[in-house]
Amino acid sequence: MVSNYTQQRRRRKPPFRRQGSTPAPLYAALDLGTNNCRMLIAKRTQQGFHVIDSFSRITRLGEDLAQSGLLSQDAMERTLKALSVCSKKLQSRNVQFIRSVATEACRRAKNADLFLDRVERETGISLEAIPPIEEASLALTGCASLLNLQKPKALVFDIGGGSTEIMWIELDRVGDPQVVDVISLPIGVVTVSEKYASAQEVTAQNYQAIQDRVTEEISAFSERNQIAEQVRAGQVQMLGTSGTVTTLGAIHLRLPRYLRSKVDGMKLPFDEIYRVSENLTKMDCDQRAAHPCIGSNRADLVLAGCAILEALCKLWPVGELTIADRGIREGILLKLMREQD
Repeated sequence: MVSNYTQQRRRRKPPFRRQGSTPAPLYAALDLGTNNCRMLIAKRTQQGFHVIDSFSRITRLGEDLAQSGLLSQDAMERTLKALSVCSKKLQSRNVQFIRSVATEACRRAKNADLFLDRVERETGISLEAIPPIEEASLALTGCASLLNLQKPKALVFDIGGGSTEIMWIELDRVGDPQVVDVISLPIGVVTVSEKYASAQEVTAQNYQAIQDRVTEEISAFSERNQIAEQVRAGQVQMLGTSGTVTTLGAIHLRLPRYLRSKVDGMKLPFDEIYRVSENLTKMDCDQRAAHPCIGSNRADLVLAGCAILEALCKLWPVGELTIADRGIREGILLKLMREQD
């Protein structure tokens, strides 16, 4: 698997090129989720790829979708503005290889096709609404290099805005992950917050209700794969990729601001997950918004993510979580580059 990618933090002078040399092609991956619009632009390297530009904006495309079944006008307008920025970056960088995907909000909304047509018409970006299994596969490709080769089984999950994907993985003889089973829950931080929040707050009662719902949804998945038995035998590792797990990792480290280099690949004991989550439940929304690793855009969503994560940890007490600040976009880039081999 490809190792960590590096991210350019400040502009550098372009490398000297001999007259007539062809610049390396650029690749782009755009992931439009229920809560976020994110994009990476990268060039290929011997170690994997090097990010030369990126974009991330919380658009809350799936806001009120659970109640109405539709993407709201305001949500679509916010998202179109973000996608317009992405389009300008793609054009200015002259990116040759691009893949743009949309996930749960565009899978569920009755007016998703109209929205996707409008996106292509107004920005030139052709988005494809991918199924949950492909979403999970891309996330795995993006973060698989963080798997511990000493553990033969793995639970890999992605807590999104509108859904949560969980994969049961076996590592083969050369250490490559093979998907044995996958489940997509219609449970994400946006949908859960809207359903269970009371006056914009997740209460203690609702926090437990969220965990109960998640446990109910995944119990059959756990039983048919005999995951609990293999956890008890010490054969299983857990790898998570989502804003929830990266935020908890940053809070645990007491970072003055979020730093990907400190969080990506770190190990977080379950006891610390429970401790940090409990502390967050004691804060009100304004206090969470003031935290430098949460901010106002995530303050009302982070508790829902904590509840989902706690349910996974309690059902499968592996004891330690590996945190990945990478996923679908990185998976798209790696697959795009492999296709050019």
